[in-house]
Amino acid sequence: MILLIGAGPMAQEYAKVLQAQKQSFRVIGRSQASADEFELASGQTVYVGGLKNFCNSNELANYSKAIVTTGVEQLAETTRLLIENGVKQLLIEKPGGIDAKQIDALTSFAQEHAAEVFVAYNRRFYASVQKAIEIIEQDGGVQSFNFELTEWGHVIAGIPKAEGVKENWFMGNTTHVVDLAFFLGGFPKQLSSFTTGCTPWHSRSSNFAGAGISDSGALFAYHGNWGAPGRWSVEILTSQHRLIFRPMEQLQIQSIGSVAQEFTKIDDQIDKDYKAGLYKQVESFLRNEKQNLCTLAAQNENAKVYSKIAGYS
Repeated sequence: MILLIGAGPMAQEYAKVLQAQKQSFRVIGRSQASADEFELASGQTVYVGGLKNFCNSNELANYSKAIVTTGVEQLAETTRLLIENGVKQLLIEKPGGIDAKQIDALTSFAQEHAAEVFVAYNRRFYASVQKAIEIIEQDGGVQSFNFELTEWGHVIAGIPKAEGVKENWFMGNTTHVVDLAFFLGGFPKQLSSFTTGCTPWHSRSSNFAGAGISDSGALFAYHGNWGAPGRWSVEILTSQHRLIFRPMEQLQIQSIGSVAQEFTKIDDQIDKDYKAGLYKQVESFLRNEKQNLCTLAAQNENAKVYSKIAGYS
């Protein structure tokens, strides 16, 4: 049996996948309102009262795996509580904690308790990304890559979030695009980063640029401006192709000797039937197929890089 922690919109998406994969699971929520919405959407009963109360019921012994879908501000505490009560295999929503310090503490705690924790970066499992991986391998690897990490600051400013979430927005949300870029092109072994600006809700930075070399030997560059128009995008360059993720659910290809950029056909029906990337991500977690999953230990190292890019350190 699997525990699904949280009963919000993201938990509903996980429930759809678990039901499609014919998995038995128990949902733990806090409020009756979210539980009612979850039950209406999924037909699945929710335990109302929160994880602490559920732990006191001595039922956790029946569960070896958990998926944590709580808000960013609750991820580390919830994961720690599950590990303390004997759950040793967990898939937790990104980024694993509200900041690098919290992620580091959780990593140490998980290692001390021999728990296996993965951080859910579902874009790694997009059909477009898996197709790109095939092309990269055929072409002999990535030579260079670039990405844009612009967020729509004018929209984010009005989104209600718990204290500290928007102040750490880069870690909690923007790392989706950064993780994908480094997943495909290699994580930095050398990095120069620059930030300027700020917003009322993100005091340390709002304008980003930088470059470096990845551990695969690929050169990379990035930029993002949260006070100007833009969008997330990733471009991967090989000896034969430019692979363009804009939007990231789709793959455009420019071949050598051509200026044309054309969308390639991919088998992405599963990404249309469920939240994109989620089905394959859950499948990999449950089957213990770790190749494309982000371990908490890896995320702990990555978080140091993300903090540098964001101007947090």
